[in-house]
Amino acid sequence: MNYYAIGDMKKIMMKIDAHLRTRLRVILWKQWKVPSGRYHGLRKLRINHNLARQTSYMGDRYQFFATKTCVMSAISKQRLTNNGLVSCLDYYLIRHKLKFN
Repeated sequence: MNYYAIGDMKKIMMKIDAHLRTRLRVILWKQWKVPSGRYHGLRKLRINHNLARQTSYMGDRYQFFATKTCVMSAISKQRLTNNGLVSCLDYYLIRHKLKFN
């Protein structure tokens, strides 16, 4: 990242960052395995009862759940950042700014 900070890679970093967060959501959804586990996982993340129940029992379309349902809002960028995920885009912008100052 430090070597390539000179170039303009903002769009690429945005795509990489979004893909990485989506993959982490898919992995988490797969770890919850059964609908009851998914329901309890969503409830722990403060999704209301009806939405958690509806989402949990829909099936196993992982990419759809990670991008289009309440899973995306439950496992948000802020929550991932609080749990230790360093955003590629944020790190790139910091390094890019330092190269030109």
